[in-house]
Amino acid sequence: MLEIDELKSDSSAHPVAMSITRKTAPQRLRVLHVVARLGIGGTEKGILKVVDGLGGDQFEHRLCAVRGLDANFAETANRAARAYSVGTSTPGMQFPLFRLAKIMREFRPHIVHSRNFGALDAIPAARLTGVPVVVHSEHGYELEILAGLPLRRRVLCRAFYPMADAWFAVTKELCAYHARQSWMPAQKLRVLYNGVDTNRFAPQPAEGLQVRRQLCIPEDRIVVGSVGRLVAIKDHGTLLRAAESVIQQGKNLHVLLVGNGPELPKLQSYVKNSSALNLRCTFTGASEDVPALMRVMDIFVLPSLSEGMSNTLLESMGSGLAVLASHAGGNPEVVEDGCSGRLFPPGSESTLSAMLANLVDDPVLRRTLGAAARERAVQKFSLAAMIQSYRDLYNELAERRGITGKAGT
Repeated sequence: MLEIDELKSDSSAHPVAMSITRKTAPQRLRVLHVVARLGIGGTEKGILKVVDGLGGDQFEHRLCAVRGLDANFAETANRAARAYSVGTSTPGMQFPLFRLAKIMREFRPHIVHSRNFGALDAIPAARLTGVPVVVHSEHGYELEILAGLPLRRRVLCRAFYPMADAWFAVTKELCAYHARQSWMPAQKLRVLYNGVDTNRFAPQPAEGLQVRRQLCIPEDRIVVGSVGRLVAIKDHGTLLRAAESVIQQGKNLHVLLVGNGPELPKLQSYVKNSSALNLRCTFTGASEDVPALMRVMDIFVLPSLSEGMSNTLLESMGSGLAVLASHAGGNPEVVEDGCSGRLFPPGSESTLSAMLANLVDDPVLRRTLGAAARERAVQKFSLAAMIQSYRDLYNELAERRGITGKAGT
């Protein structure tokens, strides 16, 4: 099980060497992954992919949450790596820098990797304690920053980003956004794409049919689905309204929404009050068996107002689904419009409705787009390629500091 170490008042600590100038004997590289909050989300799932993919022979991992840990996440993660919880999820000003520094003195990481703005304090904390390597990465958008970062955030990012040995984002678009917002030269920033396990997310029609029956979805219906947290920036309302229009045209369509979040009651209320959707929409809530639910779908829709790099988009492509995604954030870097999927303007119900109707009527097009989507996921966004990118980055930066990790593949 995942062990949770709450910060204790014990003052004993092991100091981290301020600098390393000579080659050390091969050892496991200790990596501390810091996020704002550990819970069920795309960034957290990405961390777990990295931890599992890099393995324990060359690396030793710890997780650290600045604003608390979701107990359900701890139960479902079920891994050997320990997790530190710095504070609480209570809103308001918190100053975690010195508590982060204490954790770093205790664990003595070779590498601290902070993710997103909520974990930014880990950068100065790592420098304060002499951690040899500091990495920061940005993984997505929040609704409130679509028009730009608040001035305070821009100033803090400009001050802290240069303290890191490496900085990257998961798409070129997100990289350019943060470079622009933090007044940083874009050429100093890297891009590391997310990856998907195309063995786990793969077409299996027989399983899809079985799960469809369990969900009581008639076999003759075309299922359009989406997977992800039900939050405003994901804009599931546009998908429901577009699907409602298609059903009102007499198309045999069914909607499947997988996920949980604050928008769930609002979306359920909309469906309940729609004569077209009332008996043609299934909410599953959060699920640990997303691959099986993907196999129920014929069409996958990602209607987000903005995205970093969507893991569920990659998973749907690996599953061989016909994909419709908003032309937002990193989506155009993932989906080749007209080849491995179709892109539509964010929030455009009419465009999405027309695309859905076209796919419902054209099974050949669905199969063609689905096959191209899977091929692109396998060739360009494999999990193995992502893991190798992280391994290369960590090893490169450690070697610069004279730290030699154990050989890895």
